[in-house]
Amino acid sequence: MKIDFNKNKDGLIPAVIQDATTKNVLMLGYMNREALEKTQETQKVTFYSRSKERLWTKGEESGNFLNLVAIKNDCDNDTLLISVNPVGPTCHTGSDTCWNDENTSNFGFLSQLESVIEQRRTAADSNTSYIASLFEKGINKIAQKVGEEAVETVIEAKDDNDGLFLDESADLLFHYLILLQAKGFTLKDIEAVLRERHK
Repeated sequence: MKIDFNKNKDGLIPAVIQDATTKNVLMLGYMNREALEKTQETQKVTFYSRSKERLWTKGEESGNFLNLVAIKNDCDNDTLLISVNPVGPTCHTGSDTCWNDENTSNFGFLSQLESVIEQRRTAADSNTSYIASLFEKGINKIAQKVGEEAVETVIEAKDDNDGLFLDESADLLFHYLILLQAKGFTLKDIEAVLRERHK
């Protein structure tokens, strides 16, 4: 790995720390050549502390180590992206990240859709909201809708109309998200089961 430690007069380069599982950015630190070498040797992320003017292994006092998974160099050879498995919170304030964000998985638009379902489940009028009306009808009706959408998806999978197959697949996934919430679960619970099986 070619790294240009001489680009800055102090010999330090930024190191962006990212959770290897959630892909969330946890913190930003700085490394000199010695900090990088120690990180690679110990497999625990070590920075150069500008305030203490010495090497500093994250977690050396708190026990909240950043266990090394991988290191990538950027296109200019002067910034590192370090993937880690964090032990405990990363920020000294006790937060998961130094931006006070929760370090949990995010499924993009599907996470947003889960929030919409939850909001409409509790706040919307069942006369005007399809989601609220399904929850009002109960678990049996919701499960029935998932079954219906699953059958329709299978039927479209056997035909040659990709548009209809994708439409039915979207309907199936949408109703499955509703069923998950009706049972008190979210996609994060399913992810946990899949990760456990993957071990």
